[in-house]
Amino acid sequence: MTTAHFDSDYFHYTLEGKRDAPVVMFSNSLGTTESMWAAQTEVLRQNFTVLTYDARGHGASIATKGPYTLEQLGNDVIKLLDHLDLSQVAFCGISMGGVTGQWLAIHAPQRISQLIICNSAAKIGTPEAWQGRADLVRAQGMAPVADGAAPRWFTEAFIASQPSTVSSLTDALRATNPEGYASCCEALAYADLREEIATITAPTLIIAGWHDPVTTTTDADFMASRIAGSKRVDLPASHLSNIEASQAFSQTLMQFLV
Repeated sequence: MTTAHFDSDYFHYTLEGKRDAPVVMFSNSLGTTESMWAAQTEVLRQNFTVLTYDARGHGASIATKGPYTLEQLGNDVIKLLDHLDLSQVAFCGISMGGVTGQWLAIHAPQRISQLIICNSAAKIGTPEAWQGRADLVRAQGMAPVADGAAPRWFTEAFIASQPSTVSSLTDALRATNPEGYASCCEALAYADLREEIATITAPTLIIAGWHDPVTTTTDADFMASRIAGSKRVDLPASHLSNIEASQAFSQTLMQFLV
């Protein structure tokens, strides 16, 4: 675990795995940290170099006063890659991280060898809903969001069978910097890539959860219809499919990457 400093920003990241192997970079969802990729890191580090990081406003990375923009979140990735002297990576992002990945594949295609978009959409929600959540968090802190997170993230069956996993993630959400979270909400409020994703040329895998109420299989179908040659996979999970269906997720990822 290391911190990269550039300009006035700093980002927490972990780089591990097989030395001199292709790099797979993971980007976390809103309200989580790089630790959400533990299961995938365990599998992939035998054959790949694995790079995880805390997105701006999350974990141990900088949480500047917002609002943030999608361009800012994307450029954070580019700066981190430059800092690590990595010219190109396979990029896997979930939810907010998936939107960041789409932006990178559109605006910095030379940096993305393969793109994996998980439980995401070309446009997530509405500006009004995101701004409302940002205002709520700034006024009342993270508790209202954390209290309602589990049913958005996981199915009832997973919540019942894996209570410690669920509570660990919701506790981490409760501890997220409110300004950082709210500012990322504002970045998502105006992130709309529906007209641009047709320009993506990187080999792309789109993963959705059958039971995801946030970014649905319909959202995944839309992206697949616009990104030429993309592959589509649905998993028996809700919004955080890499955790709820971790084995199937990792297997799907490995099959795409090799």
